[in-house]
Amino acid sequence: MQADTVAAAFAAAATRWPDHPFLCVLPETARAYGIPPDDKAATSEFPSSTSSSSKYPLGSSAGAPLVREPAGDGGRSAPQPSRAAIELTYARAATRVQAIRESLQTAGAVRGMRLMLLLENRPDFFLYWLAANGLGLSVVPINPDLRAAELEHMTSLTRPALIIAIESRHDDLRAAIPGVPVHAPGEAIAPLTSGPVFDDIPGRAHEAAVLFTSGSTGRPKGCVLANEYFLRAGQWYAQEGGLCALSTEGERMLTPLPIFHMNAMAYSFMAMIAVGGCLIALDRFHPRSWWQSVADSGATCLHYLGVMPSILMGLPESPLDRSHSVRFGFGAGVDPKLHGPFEDRFGFPLIEAWAMTETGAGAVIAASRTPRLVGESALGQPGPAMEMRIEGEDGKPAEQGELLVRAAGSDPHLGFFREYLLDPAATAEAWEGGWFHTGDIVRRAPDGQIHFVDRKKNVIRRSGENIAAVEVESILARHPAIASVGIAAVPDELRGDEVFALIVPGDDIAPEELAKWALERMAYYKIPGYVALTEALPLTATNKLQRAELKTRAVALVGQPETHDLRHLKKRQA
Repeated sequence: MQADTVAAAFAAAATRWPDHPFLCVLPETARAYGIPPDDKAATSEFPSSTSSSSKYPLGSSAGAPLVREPAGDGGRSAPQPSRAAIELTYARAATRVQAIRESLQTAGAVRGMRLMLLLENRPDFFLYWLAANGLGLSVVPINPDLRAAELEHMTSLTRPALIIAIESRHDDLRAAIPGVPVHAPGEAIAPLTSGPVFDDIPGRAHEAAVLFTSGSTGRPKGCVLANEYFLRAGQWYAQEGGLCALSTEGERMLTPLPIFHMNAMAYSFMAMIAVGGCLIALDRFHPRSWWQSVADSGATCLHYLGVMPSILMGLPESPLDRSHSVRFGFGAGVDPKLHGPFEDRFGFPLIEAWAMTETGAGAVIAASRTPRLVGESALGQPGPAMEMRIEGEDGKPAEQGELLVRAAGSDPHLGFFREYLLDPAATAEAWEGGWFHTGDIVRRAPDGQIHFVDRKKNVIRRSGENIAAVEVESILARHPAIASVGIAAVPDELRGDEVFALIVPGDDIAPEELAKWALERMAYYKIPGYVALTEALPLTATNKLQRAELKTRAVALVGQPETHDLRHLKKRQA
């Protein structure tokens, strides 16, 4: 029987592969998060106990690996980590999920509520999501780098009934979101009083999560994602085949990407559930220990961002370069000049792919088939499940222009996001003419291959994070010494884009003090990496920013004496 929810898909996997590893935490990630590698976390009464160890439902026996042979399919043995790791099987995870589910029910959680999760890249995130999903609750993942104004915006749209968060952020959350109970994972949950806040659509169409994406203008938009969205993403990955072929014989997927983004939630996590595989989420990308982590995890595949191959190619060669079991990497944005050399050095293909939070698996393109075009920003060709057109500036079909997509068949929205939360105008605009307008510029080669060219949207993409220029402008404009400001993307060798601020001062302003002021009001990655002062911004006759001219000036100003380089201040805040 086909699963109708994320929780049902997991339950089916746990029944079929109870002894398969499900979630794995490597020692370096366990140390970063304080996850205890002993029996306490595995055997404590969860979640009523409030001891420090019981707050982490994942655990192993006295630090020994908990790696089991796959059961019931007669396949090969799962790759084995070479170092002690904390690992949870599907059966044990199901027990943890049921305990969390009962705690939510006891607190009064009912179908239709939203649950905010600020848990970094901890395995608790997935356990709470599965428990909430099984009750018909939707989750709202929070980027831990967000600050008060950003949290207030998210909350005003989603109206959560409860927040589960790491303890270090409790005070911030209570100040930014008064009236909403905040608990650490594993804590007993106080009685909830808020009722349902979203429409109760049954089955696969029921809301499973709200993920925020910057969009092209204004403040971040909340993408409403149904169970259908996540189930189709896992199904797409499990069935893609080619160089991305996954088996049910013990896949192990390693990702350093944020698990509160669609890539990890929809593709990595759901794909592993679909094939009974194990997800290994790192706390973040650590270049110096990366290949040791890859080897120790026993990873058979991994996910990447374009910045990662660039950094790894800059490291000295090592025997660890090929001491791994990886068959392929899946991601986007690799530097074309490094694509081939990376594969030659490290011994596996990097499969470039395209998708968006809004498109999910309703429209995804991946270069997973041979022959591949390595080093040409080639995305492969669209599969039969989607339709696409390329539209020139005149609105007519073209070989280079904006990419428009939809699902093939009778329902063009199938597998896509359902809507922008409480923003029907933006939803309608995105789907104008019956096609989803991606804002990405692509080129179709004579052989049918799709090549990524640039972004039409005014979005800065820095190390995988989408940053809306208008949002940064609106926050910086609140500074008393700023008369006006324009934000543009400038190229960055490692991060793809960097944030450039062209500022008209209204009073004396010290750029470094401005950066520190901005760090208190927005995520670190959004603050300007470069600042230049000017007497006037480039404006149109109607006093709107001339975005093209602004970007041209910004690019020309990088490295000039009048430009202040603040990139060294862009660090995560405690």
